[in-house]
Amino acid sequence: MSAFRYKAINARGKVERGVMEADNEAELELRLKGMDLEIVTFQESKTLFSGFGNRRINKRDLITFCFHLEQQTLAGVPLIEGLKDLKDSLDNRTLQEITSSLIDNIEGGMSLSQAMAEFPNMFDQVFVSLIRAGEKSGQLVEILGTLTETLKWQDEIASQTKKALMYPIFVAVSVVGVIGALMVYLVPELVKFISNMNRELPFHTELLIWVSDAVRDYGIYILATLISAVIVFLHAGKLSEKFARAVDSWKLKLWLIGAVQKKLMLSRFTHHFALLYRAGITVIECLKISEDIVGNRVISEAIQQAGRRIEEGQPISASFDATGLFPRLVVRMLKVGESTGALDTALLNISYFYNRDVRDALEKMQAMIGPALTVILGVLLGWVILSVFGPIYETLTTVTF
Repeated sequence: MSAFRYKAINARGKVERGVMEADNEAELELRLKGMDLEIVTFQESKTLFSGFGNRRINKRDLITFCFHLEQQTLAGVPLIEGLKDLKDSLDNRTLQEITSSLIDNIEGGMSLSQAMAEFPNMFDQVFVSLIRAGEKSGQLVEILGTLTETLKWQDEIASQTKKALMYPIFVAVSVVGVIGALMVYLVPELVKFISNMNRELPFHTELLIWVSDAVRDYGIYILATLISAVIVFLHAGKLSEKFARAVDSWKLKLWLIGAVQKKLMLSRFTHHFALLYRAGITVIECLKISEDIVGNRVISEAIQQAGRRIEEGQPISASFDATGLFPRLVVRMLKVGESTGALDTALLNISYFYNRDVRDALEKMQAMIGPALTVILGVLLGWVILSVFGPIYETLTTVTF
């Protein structure tokens, strides 16, 4: 199939544009008609159809998709009919196009999981594996319900994390902006006045003048260096695998943030591991699927090591204990779950344990960072005031009338 970039008109006469996969022009036109769109122009696109996932599909759109599909399946609506009804009720054009393609692929002989696997940027490996397990076990409704709750949980955690970091980031940017303005505009003017006093300046005043000159003369280069460092940090995986691993290791050791990141990743891992295991997927397969979602090479390697030990016949709890990632309490919970045959429950308990720790840590971090940055701003302003007005005050006290 080829990807076509099209321009079409909907039933209300509004122009809509998008990208759709089709074998030829006739199939493209047929698919667009199925979406109540009349084709105007089209051209073949070099962008792969899976690139739909690169366009904006937020978590809440996906939650709506899973919830509606679950309710329709529960009501006994055939899958194809359910997807057609769902497609007509979606507001997100990209998701509507993907749903239309799911329908075409299923009508062409694919299963739902196979059709979803064509869009890895929207339906990740865990999602597809759970749908496949639901199809095999006849528990698709239960799996869709589980996915809905999981997506809600992920959206809640992401929202809490953003909310916790928003205020500290705002304060940090404000501090940098205020200090930058002082160094570039205010301090140089005051320095001119101080320099005319012909007095020996104290060290902290000399240091302030040096910092002000550096920011004024090299500020653009300093800013460019910082931005470049952030870009390199974010795209470390594309530069070198060894360097990327070092960056991932460093992320876990960052003060305050590192511990929270580690707990969040382990919470995500154990939660998805539990869902996959409960769906009837083997432990080894669960580990192979779950290791890709943690987003950290160091933790992924530790999970791989645990998987190799389990393949060699070692107990699951002992294998996880050997990684050094999990505290003794968590290993004990795994051991109990393993011995009682309720490993999925134990894993969900561990996910809850880490999730609670992450929430507590975020609340503490939010409560700590704001006042800390305020204190830093106060200290810097105090330094500027002391360095500038100190010499002025000393000069005035020596003047005799």
